[in-house]
Amino acid sequence: MQNNKLSTNPVIYIHNLNHYFGEGQLRKQVLFDINLEINRGEIVLMTGPSGSGKTTLLTLVSGLRSAQSGSLKILGQELCGATTEQLIQTRRNNGYIFQAHNLHKSLTALQNVQMGLEVHGKYSQAEMHDRAAKMLEQVGLDDRLEYYPDNLSGGQKQRVAIARALVSHPAIVLADEPTAALDSKSGRDVVNLMQKLAREQGSTILMVTHDNRILDVADRIVHMEDGKLAKNSTLKQAA
Repeated sequence: MQNNKLSTNPVIYIHNLNHYFGEGQLRKQVLFDINLEINRGEIVLMTGPSGSGKTTLLTLVSGLRSAQSGSLKILGQELCGATTEQLIQTRRNNGYIFQAHNLHKSLTALQNVQMGLEVHGKYSQAEMHDRAAKMLEQVGLDDRLEYYPDNLSGGQKQRVAIARALVSHPAIVLADEPTAALDSKSGRDVVNLMQKLAREQGSTILMVTHDNRILDVADRIVHMEDGKLAKNSTLKQAA
């Protein structure tokens, strides 16, 4: 893999990050002194058992939750103690891909992808239509623009979710178990597609996965255990 294009300024910078759920006597620490830097263009996979804190960390990076203690900078913006507006702006720089694809059943594939542009509020209806159609063509679904999710296969639904996540050319793509519900071939196709499109757009990918079949796409693999990043996380060497 080519790593010479990676920036020296990390897109994601996490230093001594701690996080807690609950209040008072019910307060429980779920993340402990997380330190992680991810550069532009990197594909980083995060592994670990259920309940280890992977999804919690992903939601903090995404701006869906507010960071509580330590430092969490996304594209240079500090999210620890960030305002609601700063969190919203951070979310606009991200693309999301979830295990269950989260498509709206009442909307066509084209309309679902257009939703990835509507949140930005800067595109005309014609622009959104054209960009969404082009993105669906790139993921091999140009003949499924007017199909509803119930008429698509699992792999096709996940391709629509990828198109929705990448249509705005986000700086960061966050994926939570995107292949968990797919068979081996569909899962591989989906990850290869994510890798190809993110490389073309220069996006950074942080993906939570239990799928050992796709680990080879990563520049780096980090492992979480009991709310901590393991010290034996690996850096894959360029081929």
